[in-house]
Amino acid sequence: MRRRLFWVAVLYIAEGLPFGLFSDVFPVAFREQHASLAQIGVISLLGLPWTLKFLWAPAVDYFRNHRLWMLGADLLMALALADLAFAAGVGHTALIAIGCFTMLSSTNDIAIDGYTLELLKVGEMGVGNGLRIGFYRAGMLTAGLVLIASSYLGWRVAYVLAAALLVIDGLVCLKAPREAHRDHADQQSVAAELRSLLHRPRALALVLALLMGALWLLNDALHWTRAVPHLFVYTGSLFAAVWLVSLTRRQTAVGTGGPLFGALLEITGRPGIWPVFAFILLYKLGDSSIGFMIKPFWVDRGFSAAQIGIVSVMLGIGLSVLGGLIGGLVTDRIGIYRALWVLGLFQVAPNLGYALCAHWLPRQAQGLPIPLAHELLIYSVSGLESFAGGLGTAAFLAFLMAIVRKQRAATEYALLSSLFNISARLAGFVSGFGAHDLGYGEYFFLTFFLAFPAYAFLPAAHRMLKQIQEGSGNGDAAPAH
Repeated sequence: MRRRLFWVAVLYIAEGLPFGLFSDVFPVAFREQHASLAQIGVISLLGLPWTLKFLWAPAVDYFRNHRLWMLGADLLMALALADLAFAAGVGHTALIAIGCFTMLSSTNDIAIDGYTLELLKVGEMGVGNGLRIGFYRAGMLTAGLVLIASSYLGWRVAYVLAAALLVIDGLVCLKAPREAHRDHADQQSVAAELRSLLHRPRALALVLALLMGALWLLNDALHWTRAVPHLFVYTGSLFAAVWLVSLTRRQTAVGTGGPLFGALLEITGRPGIWPVFAFILLYKLGDSSIGFMIKPFWVDRGFSAAQIGIVSVMLGIGLSVLGGLIGGLVTDRIGIYRALWVLGLFQVAPNLGYALCAHWLPRQAQGLPIPLAHELLIYSVSGLESFAGGLGTAAFLAFLMAIVRKQRAATEYALLSSLFNISARLAGFVSGFGAHDLGYGEYFFLTFFLAFPAYAFLPAAHRMLKQIQEGSGNGDAAPAH
């Protein structure tokens, strides 16, 4: 077990570093090289592959050899950074390089997540997820070394340093234990799978819904509807026509052997899975709904960027890592189901603390002195929020990892995590309107109660855990309590 957990730590440093480069290094580099704010804004759109990675996760599952995927992604990301180091300016070439970088990084995530799911036994999921959270953050913080290097050595050398770190990451990942041999879960060719879907209307409807959701996410980032105002009318009509044609074909049983959509059809065909999907969508809703409004709240209460950076970001990262580690240990000790109950309540308790802060702390301009009592209150709530978020995340990730089948671990986990990411994305979007219309205090108080609808679906999550336990028939099963 120690050996497995060691490799989990190593792999998630390798997963966190590219995201740290994307979120922390690239915007600073562009701005210091006199890029416009519009150009920097485009960088955020290039992070879309992390949301849509479920579309090509089946390829990783099909070809397996996760360690080779990691090595290839790291080496190609290093080439993209070399291009940024030696290409002139911050124009289209640089944006293309970053786009390739995010595609490769999200593919690296698929490979690492799939490998980890196969590596860990279910009874180790809790502490394994604590390590995932902690060392992923450590990988992100490693990107800070690149920022420091840029101050003393310039961006060209900093990019070369980052490229070297990625090459080292890839070579180290290649030394991880070889994956256990598994027969392909896929029993059809791609062409045969696409033909068979025309004889399975329900399966085709699911696939078309998935593709429509992906198109919606792309439009949310690229705003295609500005150029094609009726984009969704056209695509929706096309999808509806294809589905209607399928209704005229001789019906066959839904199969799950295809390499593209087999994992989707298998997981959606499980008994009781739809309430589990509702649970995944709702479990961190209270936590997600407050997240995007916390830093604006600090600003409106007169706190400086330095105070926010030191307490909410730096100290917050450390406490979230600690919360993840403790949450993982608690999950392994009391079982995933009980941990979802208990740690889920802990993760939204800080929402009430922020509601108290909003009513007690007056709105004031930047630069004015803030009473010590007010500082201590918001610092305490911020620390509790970071720590409790780590607790809840550890239990939630352990649940996601426990209910996927190892034969298609990478694809199923990518689908489930994308489902959660969509709900977090929507919660973040709505939070601005809620805080504006209700005020911080009332909105923060409301978000506490947004955590409770998920508990209506927790029995379904418990049943799914028991199904997986009974189906595994070995000691790797999650504790059913």
